[in-house]
Amino acid sequence: MAQLDTLDIIVLAALLVGTIAYFTKGTYWAVYGDPYGNSLATSNGAAKAGKSRNILEKLDESDKNCVVFYGSQTGTAEDYASRIAKEGHSRFGLNTMVADLEDYDFDNLDQFPDDKLAVFVLATYGEGEPTDNAVEFYEFINSDDISFSEGASAEDKPLANLKYVAFGLGNNTYEHYNSMVRNVDKALTKLGGTRLGAAGEGDDGAGTMEEDFLAWKEPMWTAVAETLGLEEREAVYEPVFSITEKPELDAEADEVYLGEPNKNHLEGSQKGPFNANNPFIAPITESTELFTVKDRNCLHMDISIAGSNLSYTTGDHIAIWPNNPGKEVDRFLSILGLASKRNTVVAVKGLDPTAKVPFPSPTTYDAIARFHMEICAPVSRQLVSAIAQFAPNDDVKAEMAKLGSDKDYFHAKVTERNLNLAQLFDILTKGEPWTQIPFSLMIEGLLKLQPRYYSISSSSLVQKDKISITAVVESISKPGAPHILKGVTTNYLLALKQKQHGDPDPDPHGLNYAITGPRNKYDGVHVPVHVRHSNFKLPSDPSKPIVMVGPGTGVAPFRGFVQERAAQAKAGQKVGKTILFFGCRRKQEDYIYAEEWEQYKNDLGDSFEMHTAFSRDGPDKVYVQHLIEKHADDVNKLLDQKAYFYVCGDAANMAHDVNNLLGKLIASHRNVSAEKGKEIVKAMKASNQYQEDVWS
Repeated sequence: MAQLDTLDIIVLAALLVGTIAYFTKGTYWAVYGDPYGNSLATSNGAAKAGKSRNILEKLDESDKNCVVFYGSQTGTAEDYASRIAKEGHSRFGLNTMVADLEDYDFDNLDQFPDDKLAVFVLATYGEGEPTDNAVEFYEFINSDDISFSEGASAEDKPLANLKYVAFGLGNNTYEHYNSMVRNVDKALTKLGGTRLGAAGEGDDGAGTMEEDFLAWKEPMWTAVAETLGLEEREAVYEPVFSITEKPELDAEADEVYLGEPNKNHLEGSQKGPFNANNPFIAPITESTELFTVKDRNCLHMDISIAGSNLSYTTGDHIAIWPNNPGKEVDRFLSILGLASKRNTVVAVKGLDPTAKVPFPSPTTYDAIARFHMEICAPVSRQLVSAIAQFAPNDDVKAEMAKLGSDKDYFHAKVTERNLNLAQLFDILTKGEPWTQIPFSLMIEGLLKLQPRYYSISSSSLVQKDKISITAVVESISKPGAPHILKGVTTNYLLALKQKQHGDPDPDPHGLNYAITGPRNKYDGVHVPVHVRHSNFKLPSDPSKPIVMVGPGTGVAPFRGFVQERAAQAKAGQKVGKTILFFGCRRKQEDYIYAEEWEQYKNDLGDSFEMHTAFSRDGPDKVYVQHLIEKHADDVNKLLDQKAYFYVCGDAANMAHDVNNLLGKLIASHRNVSAEKGKEIVKAMKASNQYQEDVWS
């Protein structure tokens, strides 16, 4: 064997180093660092690089004496947390910070100083579950063998120094109403913590979330001030963000964000993992209209996730990232006196090291309003109070103050009329611009524009790289309301569908969406998406019977369920009894997927039954509940065989009625009391034999 001389060794070593460098690029070196990444939750809850997970260190280094933690799925709890933090500072002089629960460890809560305050704002997700960012905290605080930094056990009351406040966001149409805040409050108290004021509970199901919050916070602040020796002062607005206009920068400059969610998107390269902080720009491969009437739309869309490393299983949800309609963007910028500055570049920075800018900058006023702020959302009464001081004249100021202080007056003048903030401004001043409002207040006061979630209406077994969605285009009008409430995302999807079908300038209802996205990156036609996994699942054994109840677009996930079972049957697998209760208005107008159901009947044979209710086709209105009563014997027999029972659709009415009906049905057919029937349904839910995918 030939001997290697020194030069050979050097060359080989260089080749080896080069090879290692090549294959580890982007993993161990030259790792992409998004400057906006610090204000986004990292994927999988991992700690952000270089950031301490010790909340006590963070409080000390930033000179804070109050931390407001949030557990949020859609951004609402985060918004309430920000509002509590801001009010605590402006009214009581607390040095506050807002904190994402997944960013910190909690084993040192036993060292939490007794002169500081912790606030927990916690949304309950699904069937009593913690939000994604609160899972680790929830599991820790409820652990049977919980252990803190100084070694104390639960019996030692390790949190004796902890003073805390708690507010929950829930929905009373779910069985486990506000279970997160209730269970966390119970755990903290058991560990020795002292809650100040009552634990607040907001109810999205009753539509009273905002008023519940406002009613809770005043006595809460009284209790906090008394315990911590705080004195209330006149609240003076202090901006959280600095807004610096950059006239030297052109809006089309490479470093300016025009709606891109992060630096990779800005530079034109998609990079996973794709998740709630980083969407995949997915092509829409097919879009069709499912209704046969001109005044209502129901869309079927197939969205490709090929090559994205995204995956789904039947029953999951897809998140669509919308942008705001141009009509409302124009109204918003005009009423704030910013129409002429819409393309002015601005840099947005937190004035406090703990303040999180909710979008990347530098950007433009137009991009902020179009891609990042919920400008079409219902108006908060608290925000109206905060803005009153910046009204254009004294008369309008007095009207804003009245709206902010009188909940009934606010409900009649704003809530019942479906007004967003710009529409309210427009009406109050008859179009005169509100030029005195600091733009920082708009960023602070309006929610970040959130993705909307839709039940996936396809089977991952049948089409793993293509996700189907089924969505009714929302259009809600109320008597006396000056504006028709248009669904932001569904109308955006309608515009995309029109574009795909050859309309060169799609403009449903004159809303004027920027469907090509920032810098035309979504043209073709594409939509930003990510996948959210769900517990709404078929039994792992396809031979088990299932009963599905899904009126209207509540049938969406069941199309996926039946599609999957049909494929399993065609492949020779034994498929259990599969019953679907479906309802719509009229058979000739909105009986969606009618031809497909016939095909599935052929594929599944006697194992598939579909019962349909067309509420407006006959002299009497017939709904899915009536069909379940009619076929009560069959339903009960299947439940006796441990059939899985599924409900998808409206939580407040249909799902609630079906839940009650099932309890009565079981009581009647098994000759037990009504109370026992309810208990059996509860037990079914606890064991996942009864599953719901519902919305309010």
